[in-house]
Amino acid sequence: MGQYAAPIRDMQFVLHELLNVEAELKRMPKHADLDAATIDQVLEEAGKFCAEVVFPLNQVGDREGCTYQGDGVVTTPTGFKEAYRQYVEAGWPSLGCDPEHGGQGLPAFVNNALYEMLNSANQAWTMYSGLSHGAYECLHAHGTPEQKSVDLPKLVSGEWTGTMCLTEPHYGTDLGILRTRAEPNGDGSYALSGTKIFISSGEHDMADNIVHLVLARLPGAPAGTKGISLFTVPKFLPEAGGGVGARNGIKCGSIEHKMGIHGNATCVMNLDGAKGWLVGDENKGLHAMFVMMNAARFGVGMQGLGLTEVAYQNSLVYAKERLQMRSLTGSKAPDKPADPIIVHPDVRCMLLTQKAYAEGGRAFAYWAALNIDKELSHEDEATRREAADFVELLTPVIKAFLTDNAFEGTKGTNMAMQIYGGHGFIAEWGMEQYVRDARINMIYEGTNSIQALDLLGRKILGDMGAKLRRFGKLVSDFVEAEGVKPEMQEFINPLADIGEKVQKLTMEIGMKAMQNPDEVGAAAVPYLRTVGHLVFAYFWARMAREALDRLASGDDFYKAKLGTARFYFAKLLPETAFAIRAARAGAKSLMDFDEAFF
Repeated sequence: MGQYAAPIRDMQFVLHELLNVEAELKRMPKHADLDAATIDQVLEEAGKFCAEVVFPLNQVGDREGCTYQGDGVVTTPTGFKEAYRQYVEAGWPSLGCDPEHGGQGLPAFVNNALYEMLNSANQAWTMYSGLSHGAYECLHAHGTPEQKSVDLPKLVSGEWTGTMCLTEPHYGTDLGILRTRAEPNGDGSYALSGTKIFISSGEHDMADNIVHLVLARLPGAPAGTKGISLFTVPKFLPEAGGGVGARNGIKCGSIEHKMGIHGNATCVMNLDGAKGWLVGDENKGLHAMFVMMNAARFGVGMQGLGLTEVAYQNSLVYAKERLQMRSLTGSKAPDKPADPIIVHPDVRCMLLTQKAYAEGGRAFAYWAALNIDKELSHEDEATRREAADFVELLTPVIKAFLTDNAFEGTKGTNMAMQIYGGHGFIAEWGMEQYVRDARINMIYEGTNSIQALDLLGRKILGDMGAKLRRFGKLVSDFVEAEGVKPEMQEFINPLADIGEKVQKLTMEIGMKAMQNPDEVGAAAVPYLRTVGHLVFAYFWARMAREALDRLASGDDFYKAKLGTARFYFAKLLPETAFAIRAARAGAKSLMDFDEAFF
């Protein structure tokens, strides 16, 4: 049960009216001929594929899960393999890939929109292709000529899939203590031995081969993260001509039985002298792997956005149909035995929260993806550098803020389940699956607390706030331009206020951290929430401006956009009052607490 329709109208609003991507592309030579009509056609076809082919398998995958058959063999749920074949035949894996390797060469923001829709339709299924695109990004940036000629065309076409093999049984995020070893074979290849766990899409029956990107240590490598190298380790050894040959010494030993994303195989991968090839330089594996890790973090943010959107869509339909009590201000449906629950203030608050987080997240994520395109392709060097700074600064916010919004507290999927009431707790309606699926997004690819530490400690304090000030200038320039206009006061005043508060909070934490580094750890999580709201406030103010400019058209879309902006500033932005106070509370109450008292 349930439904999904791609939010094409809102996607078009963000891309064409808010971001004006067609004009932006004119400054990127390799995309200069791409027009809005072509972009819209791709979005519409992607939306149909997601709604008609992938979405119907979402509950099937949750019910059946993956099956470990023994001897390294894993089968996926009914229909997954067939849907993936259609995905490959339609050319979707190649959408944002380099034409040199068989890709279509479309911008990152188009590929990003595709993945929002795929994640709304079926997060577990989408992970097989999403990780493959991350492997493509890594090898495209750091692969050897041979890896690019052998592996990339297959990853681009979707004939092969990819994984990221980092975690081991004795550690999670602390890669510096990994034990997997790589011994030279004397022919340019290496023999890898060790065990990796929590490997999403590590084994399945959907593609001809799987290219595992594996972190390991060479003999005599330095201790810690400075001694980590990266290798490609295929499931089957490639043969000349593009085929696959003998089974390699990497096998799935078991699959995890999980809270959610049942349709994706989360594997224990055992390497027993598996043949692999070095990616990039010796002992520089993390530098290469971070290309894939950052792509994965961005992708997890899109998982959060996708689930927020589909949960909102189903909540809205249910709230309009479910009858319960009468409105406090008198009957709104006198011809019925009770009013639909959408008349009740709390239900409206939950619906608008979902809507505001979905639409705000879309504006933020699409803008960030456009900056990826600018970083890679813009004709102006200064613009490329600025775009790179924005992407580096805000990737942890995309990952953590969007996934928190999809799950935490009264937001996203939990809110959808609440709107459904008792029916939301029952599997047939699908809402409880979204809650379970959404929960992993706050954990993998670096927990959200690690994203918060990365944002505050490395991205902001690490460069004395330079990148944050660059984003702050976008905000202040918009405030200066719009602050004199009466119709914008309700949006500009709170935006200017949160901008000033983030600046002061950053300086305060920075000063305290000089005396006690634990202050960073104590403040990081509420600090990220505060920065997330600064970003959302900026984009909601911009969207309000666009809506105000088009109200005269009579299109209710703009009235709805303006109303959602007003709700965001009135009901959601005030969360920052708590977050700022929590960040300022510091480390003392945490670190002075005697460990024996826990």
